[in-house]
Amino acid sequence: MTDAMLDRAVFRDGDKVVRRGRPPLGARPKSSVTLRLDADVLEAYRALGAGWQSQINADLRRVRKLKKA
Repeated sequence: MTDAMLDRAVFRDGDKVVRRGRPPLGARPKSSVTLRLDADVLEAYRALGAGWQSQINADLRRVRKLKKA
């Protein structure tokens, strides 16, 4: 690889490398976690179709009596 190729592949702000891709949304972006669920629970949520992960989040908020951030 040449220096010219690397310059095109990496965005820099001075000495700091700037990550490419979508920036976090909002002041409090969601975090990615690993969560182990029983197979039947996971199957039931996935059967909901698109948005099943958001539904888990909503259900956890409701059970823990958390207000929407």
